[in-house]
Amino acid sequence: MNKLHTLWRDINASLWFVPTLMVAGAAGLAYGLVTLDLRIDHGWVKDYPLLFGAGASGARGVLTAIAGSMMTVASLGFSLTLSTLGQVASQYTSRVLQNFMSNRVNQLVLGTFVSIFVYCLLVLRTIRDGDEGGFVPPLAVTGGLVLAVISIGVLVFFIHHMAAAMQAGVIIGGVADETAAAIRRLFPQELGEAASEPAQAALFEQADTLTWVPVPAAVTGYIQTIDEDGLLALARHLGGVVRMEHGVGSFVTHGAPLASVARYGADNPLRLTDELQTELNDKFSIGRQRTTEQDAGFGVRQIVDIALKALSPGINDTSTAVICIDYLGALVASLAARRFADPLRTDDDGPVRVITRQPSFTTFVNTAFDQILLAGEGDLAVYLRLLTALGTAATRTQVPSRRAVLRAHAARVSEAAASALTTDYDRDQVQARAREVQRLLA
Repeated sequence: MNKLHTLWRDINASLWFVPTLMVAGAAGLAYGLVTLDLRIDHGWVKDYPLLFGAGASGARGVLTAIAGSMMTVASLGFSLTLSTLGQVASQYTSRVLQNFMSNRVNQLVLGTFVSIFVYCLLVLRTIRDGDEGGFVPPLAVTGGLVLAVISIGVLVFFIHHMAAAMQAGVIIGGVADETAAAIRRLFPQELGEAASEPAQAALFEQADTLTWVPVPAAVTGYIQTIDEDGLLALARHLGGVVRMEHGVGSFVTHGAPLASVARYGADNPLRLTDELQTELNDKFSIGRQRTTEQDAGFGVRQIVDIALKALSPGINDTSTAVICIDYLGALVASLAARRFADPLRTDDDGPVRVITRQPSFTTFVNTAFDQILLAGEGDLAVYLRLLTALGTAATRTQVPSRRAVLRAHAARVSEAAASALTTDYDRDQVQARAREVQRLLA
């Protein structure tokens, strides 16, 4: 099921799937209208000559013009999309290209032009002159005209959409929204239930007797998703425990340990078999790139990459970097208020079944701010915005360990500003903001 889910996700996010469905729908519409025209009396057509008065040659000319223009517009749409993708990749980061390809608006617009083209071709071939039987499907031809008028509005909307989609705030906000949705979905959603204290104690008591069997990965790539229910079921079937060697978002190499399994009871150790290797690998979806479905850290990574590109000497776009920091601060604040799952998991308050690998709050904060702090050396706006983001996160948690992490980052920003800024005025601004953050974290 995990493989099928991954396949469906990839197909649904591709640029061709929705246009293909729309082409099939257009073919069905053409067939339906032509069939309707064959079965009804067309005497009423004479009452509306402006709408249905075209003969065979006129209808053929109209549909030919629409089909030709739709193909031209479709080519323009694809060219505009590819040009936008190239510009976004060079100015921001190539990691956001998948967001453009999976954007439903882009898929629907391109599918509209191609499907109208197919519709006109299919209706066009049904038109007959008088010596061939004399058939003109008035409803189908009028349907082509209506679709052509709709396509004009779609084209104008598409140009507006692409112009808006290239703005930094829209791109960063889109990634942030996707990441925030992943955070809401993943926290506090957990794998099974937290192991009870007796179950944890039992695991530690048997630690010396467990014989861990590493299960190698079948392919090379990034872990995109994990079938959590399937992993619990596998551990229960084996009568033991599964220990993840890599978490979601990690890169694994073919043949390297993907996870390790052990059976409770020293007298009955597990052995690695082809069936066990296949069954465990099926619980992990591994692909060529990371996704945000179960990997909120990848969304944070994308925004950080955009900020680093903006702060590079070749671009030097502080405003874009500030937008990135603002959204990163919102994501860190959301994480600060959420409960992170215990690494020891069980399914029925029984023994520990799965030992997970999950990122900590410290990992998220380090990923969000460390590199930006280094790249923004000497930039007053970056220092001030980082402290503001840390202060926002400070108001969302009372957990001492998390507040200690935020306090350490605030001190790091203050120290970096003191050594990099050249004027007392700039240093005083940073120190004043740092004192506010430290008061929030006191």
